[in-house]
Amino acid sequence: MLVLLDIDGVMVSAAPWKSLEILEDGFTSFSNNAVSNLQRIISETGASIVLTTSHKSRFSLSQWHNLFKNRGINASIDKIEDNVTHLNRKDEILNWLSCRSEVNDFVIIDDDKSLNGLPMNIKKKFVLTSSIIGLNEETANSAIEVLKNSQSIMY
Repeated sequence: MLVLLDIDGVMVSAAPWKSLEILEDGFTSFSNNAVSNLQRIISETGASIVLTTSHKSRFSLSQWHNLFKNRGINASIDKIEDNVTHLNRKDEILNWLSCRSEVNDFVIIDDDKSLNGLPMNIKKKFVLTSSIIGLNEETANSAIEVLKNSQSIMY
């Protein structure tokens, strides 16, 4: 099982009135609530993380693993390929999935409303967060439900 994870608006609130705390590793602190909810998703489903965030190329996988670990999240971490062709998030995800027909058990957690334009068989695995709130209990519950009810998808 995989969690295709954005960071801004999911793990980091995009509330313009809040200043962002940069930690020693050079990246923004995650919301405590989002950390707790992501860890619950991982604990209840055994899911691994695949980063879809625009920040994915800033760090190596080893650095991402340490960054998440330092924020209280223990999970296997991977990332989709660097977006060298400047695709939008929807096309980036579709591209990644089209090359991985074996990937069926996944949820996409993102605040990008353009993902509502995903094909229906994939959109039903999309959980939209509020960029100001991030990953809360309600969206975490939705993500867990998607993962627990995953069915094979034909691409």
